[in-house]
Amino acid sequence: GLRKGVVVDIDATVDSIKHAVEEAELMADCEITSVYAGIAGGHIRALNSHGVVAVKDREVGESDIKRVIDAAKAVAIPMDREVIHVIPQEFIVDDQDGIREPLGMSGVRLEAQIHIVTAAVTSAQNIVKCANRAGLNVMDIVLEPLASAEATLADDERDLGVCLIDIGGGTTDIAVFCEGSIQHTSVLGLGGYHISNDIAVGLRTPFEEAERIKKKFGMASARYLGSDDMISVPSVGGRRPRQVSRKILCEIIEPRVDEILSLARQEIAKTGLEDRIPSGVVLTGGCSALNGLADLAEEIFEAPVRPGIPTHIGGLRDVVRGPMYATGVGLALFGASQSNSRPATRFRIRDDSIFGRVKQRMRDWFYEDMG
Repeated sequence: GLRKGVVVDIDATVDSIKHAVEEAELMADCEITSVYAGIAGGHIRALNSHGVVAVKDREVGESDIKRVIDAAKAVAIPMDREVIHVIPQEFIVDDQDGIREPLGMSGVRLEAQIHIVTAAVTSAQNIVKCANRAGLNVMDIVLEPLASAEATLADDERDLGVCLIDIGGGTTDIAVFCEGSIQHTSVLGLGGYHISNDIAVGLRTPFEEAERIKKKFGMASARYLGSDDMISVPSVGGRRPRQVSRKILCEIIEPRVDEILSLARQEIAKTGLEDRIPSGVVLTGGCSALNGLADLAEEIFEAPVRPGIPTHIGGLRDVVRGPMYATGVGLALFGASQSNSRPATRFRIRDDSIFGRVKQRMRDWFYEDMG
């Protein structure tokens, strides 16, 4: 029901949500009534902004922090877009920069650098609508690469500088962290779906079989394979299966993987942050499990690369240990931080007056549609 991170079939998406929730309820032995939803897609936009205010009593208070963030996020946002994250990068008190928590500090001038993430209103609306039709209340919407980062990145990686690349089915999500805070987010409209489609076309096999073949026999590079390693490839239209060299399969996969990784590097280079990620690259998402992907990524990025394995989890940790579960685990961690009333400043500064209106607007969309 999703394509490139956007809902294209509401009924199919609702069915998928119901199936996933039923499995989760069986495993956790509890009833699920509310969720935190991930969002991605080519409609995601992000920008950095700056605000400055005078400190009222020569000591930074909570009201000063709220005012400076309000000043920083006072940018023109088109009517068809919705702010989903406002994330502080750093605060500056009387020209002293690099401050993460200014509360209680002495000064007369407070500045804030923030990262604003926006999404298309209709895309957010459709995600909420699908969850509501599945009988669920959406507590919040979280950008998927930020959720993946919460599950996989270590604090020292964030401090030193790291790039997370989440290669999903329809999109590749990028998040760059420096000095402990998010500096850049973006989404590419390419992912594992395009690799599978290339295989289906190149080997003339059904898409479902192409997906299976990719997972079982695929490699990111064909250079180390000989021509004598053969695989059976089902044909379309009921024709007999054919024997195809595994090297041919990987020669189909490699150009698309190279394209995805090269576009990701170009995206990072455009921001000027390429030299600020000495911790290298962390790969997550279902496609990151492709054999040889990390090695090819190291060549393209000329930096260390590791798979993003979810951490900070207990219980059935072996079930969700793969990079493909990074976003799901990150959403669960975010939800847990909210239910335990711990501040989630990596994601956003809360403003109940604004976010309350956003959630109410989404509920209104749903009920208008049902009416």
